[in-house]
Amino acid sequence: MRWTIKPKPEQNDIDRLALALGVDGLVAQLLLQRGITTYEEAKKFFRPQLSDLHDPFLMKDMDSAVERIERAISNTENILVFGDYDVDGTTSVALVSSYLLSYYPNVATYIPDRYGEGYGVSYKGIDFAEDNDFSLIIALDCGVKAVDKVAYAKEKGVDFIICDHHRPGDSLPEAIAVLDPKREDCNYPYDELCGCGVGFKLIQALGSRQGETIDDLIPYLDLVATAIGADIVPITGENRVLAYHGLEVINTNPRIGFKAIINQVNKTVLTITDVVFIIAPRINAAGRMEHGQHAVNLLTETDIDQATKFAAGIEKYNIDRRSLDKEITEEALAQIQENKEEEGFTTVVYKDSWHKGVIGIVASRLTETYYRPTLVFTKSGDTLAASARSVKGFDVYNALHGCSDYIVQFGGHKYAAGLTLLPEQYGNFKHQFEKVVSESIDPNLLIPEIAVDSIIAVKDINPKLMRILKQFAPFGPRNMAPVFMAEGLQDSGYAKGVGQDSAHLKFAVTQDGYGPLSGIGFNLGKKLPLVISRKTFAAVFSLGENEWQGNVTLQLKLKDLK
Repeated sequence: MRWTIKPKPEQNDIDRLALALGVDGLVAQLLLQRGITTYEEAKKFFRPQLSDLHDPFLMKDMDSAVERIERAISNTENILVFGDYDVDGTTSVALVSSYLLSYYPNVATYIPDRYGEGYGVSYKGIDFAEDNDFSLIIALDCGVKAVDKVAYAKEKGVDFIICDHHRPGDSLPEAIAVLDPKREDCNYPYDELCGCGVGFKLIQALGSRQGETIDDLIPYLDLVATAIGADIVPITGENRVLAYHGLEVINTNPRIGFKAIINQVNKTVLTITDVVFIIAPRINAAGRMEHGQHAVNLLTETDIDQATKFAAGIEKYNIDRRSLDKEITEEALAQIQENKEEEGFTTVVYKDSWHKGVIGIVASRLTETYYRPTLVFTKSGDTLAASARSVKGFDVYNALHGCSDYIVQFGGHKYAAGLTLLPEQYGNFKHQFEKVVSESIDPNLLIPEIAVDSIIAVKDINPKLMRILKQFAPFGPRNMAPVFMAEGLQDSGYAKGVGQDSAHLKFAVTQDGYGPLSGIGFNLGKKLPLVISRKTFAAVFSLGENEWQGNVTLQLKLKDLK
C-alpha cells in the first residue's frame, strides 16, 4: 500500500472557515479538502436541500422529451420504458414506468435479456415494440451510442427518447431527444448523474408541467439513491442531495419491494454502503442469473405478500450468483498463476464456459488481488464478451478506445466497461491492450493507494468528532469517509487474530498515555507480529462505532499499518 497524505490547506483558510462555522481546525481542514470554502457551501453540504436541485429544463432536449411524452399521452399511444439489466437500468425503468402509470395506463416495461440480446438497446426490443404497437420507447441508462438501432426503429415508425449518462460516441442517435449531461453541447450544471438520476430529471420536468413540486416526487428517491450507490458515481452536488434524501426514504418509508428485501436481511438503519452491499447485489442478481425483469417486478410491486415472494426468488438468484462468482474467481486466479511468465501491466483471462452474468464481479475481484486493469472474457453466441475493471486513476474506457480496431463494440465508464469481439481477434486484442496500458499508465498506479486526509492524535479522537464526521455522510466517490494516520501507537497488550483462520486483527491502541482505543482490521490478521510485544507502529484508519450489548463505543477501522 502507498500512503499518500493529501496536501493541507493554507492555515489562514482553515482558521477562517473554523471561525465561520464554529468548528475545530480538523473539521475545517476536512471540509476545505472537499472543496467547501464558505459557510453557505458548508450549510448545503451538511443539510442537503431538495430545493437545491437544478431546473430539469436546463438539460439539452428536455423540452422535446416532455413535449413528445405529453403528445403520446394525449394521442393515447403505447409507451415502452426500456432499460439495462443492472441496478441503474432496472431502478430507472421502475422509476419512470411507475411514475407514468400513476396517471396514464398505456405503459409497459422492457429489459433486454443479458444473454440473448446483450447490453443496451436491442433490435429484438425494437421488434417487440413494433409488434405490440408501441410508438414511443423511453430508453434509460443506455442508448446514447445506439445510432443504428434508433435509425432502425425510425424506419418502423417507433420514436426514441434516450436518457443516458454514458459518454456519447462521435455522433448522436437521431432520437426525438437525447438527455445526457455528458453531451458536449449540453450545459446542464451537473454532469455526474447516473442513469436513474437522468430518469428522475425527466419525471421532475413532467411533474412540473402538472403543477407537482419536488415534494411530490420524494417517494421515488429510494430508487435514485440505490442507483447512485450501485453505479459508483460521485456523491457530490445533485447526487449528494438525491442520495441523502433517498436514504431517508429507504429508512423511513421505502417502497414495498425494498421493504421485502430489508425484511430478509434484518437490518434496521441502512447507510449508502449497506445499499451497495445488501440491496444492490440482490437487484443485480436477477439480471445476472435469470432476467432483469424480475427486479423491475419487485421494485414496482405494491402488495407486500407478492413482493415477499419476489424477494425470496431474487434471494435464491443471489445465493446462486455468490456460489458461481466464487467458483469462477478461483478458476481465473489459477489461470493467472499458470501464466505467471506473461505477467505485465494488465490481467486478461478467458474461458468459454464462464457465466456471463458474473464476469464483472470476477473482474473486480481480480483487480483487488493483482491491482492491474483487468478483463474477464467468456463466450457469448458467436462473439467473446468481456467485463473490464480498472485501478484508481487509470481510464480503462480510453484504453479500450485505443484497441477499437479489434473490438466489435464497447461502452462504459472510466473504471468499468464492457466489450465484445470476434474470437479470432482475442490474441491481437490482448496484445494491443497490454501495449496501450503499458505505454500510458503511471507505474505508481499499480500499487494500491490509501489517501490520508490528515494526521491525528489519539487524544483528539472523541465522540464529538465522530458526531460531526457522521454528518459528512453519505460517503462515496469524491466524498469518501475521512481517513486518518497516527504514528507512535502501541497496542495495550491484547492484540489478537480473530475470525476464521485468524484473518482479522483486533487490538486496542494507546499513544503518549492517551487511550486505549479499540480497533479492527479486516483481513489484516497477518500483521499481528507488527503490533505485539509493545512495538510502536503507524496506522491508517477511518473512524467508526462498535455496538455491543447496547453500548456504542468508538472504533478505529484499520486500513493498513506499518
